[in-house]
Amino acid sequence: MNTRKIFLNTLIASVALSAVLGIVVVIAGSFGEFELRVLMTTLTVTATSILGLACGACYEAGRGRKLPLAGIVLSVVSAFALFLIIWNVLDDNETYIKTTMTLVIGAIVASHLSLLRLARLDRRFAWSYPFAAACDVLLAAIILYLMWFEPEGDSDLVFRTMGVLSILIAAVTVITPVFHRLSAGEADIEKINTEINELKLKIEELEKRKSEALNKQSEPPA
Repeated sequence: MNTRKIFLNTLIASVALSAVLGIVVVIAGSFGEFELRVLMTTLTVTATSILGLACGACYEAGRGRKLPLAGIVLSVVSAFALFLIIWNVLDDNETYIKTTMTLVIGAIVASHLSLLRLARLDRRFAWSYPFAAACDVLLAAIILYLMWFEPEGDSDLVFRTMGVLSILIAAVTVITPVFHRLSAGEADIEKINTEINELKLKIEELEKRKSEALNKQSEPPA
């Protein structure tokens, strides 16, 4: 099953539907509750498709199995859970809403790490992935703690920490493709050097065989 193709087609369809709805609203000049729910549904599908694309690319590239699969499952499940909130089925259940947001956060973290996992990094830059994972998990844990327990207090230390973690996550996300490029350059050089060494060994072997053949030709017949 080509998961990336499925999410890509879903993304295209949801974006097209959102565009059509926007055009209809502009022409009709009205935007009621029903139109808002439909628009929120299509935006949810679009976001789910984007998250699924990241996980599907990681899975198909062979860069992992459990993490991208978890991301795909969380994305799909959280999307259906959001539909029930959008369409006023369980929008007044606080526990359900918090559970849904927990699934959403889990899907975002899994998809982000799956996307970063696509980068092939050499030993110089290998630290960036566990660093990003630690920042993702820590930020998610803080958000979930605030959401579920709603601690009282006016200290801004937690929010400053969240800001720092967000900046670090953004920075490592931007720099990872650069690390990937630098690692690819080194890998190409190492590959060329390996091929050169193999050719040298092959030439030495051929020179040896040539020398043995010449020696046999120069020997007098018995």
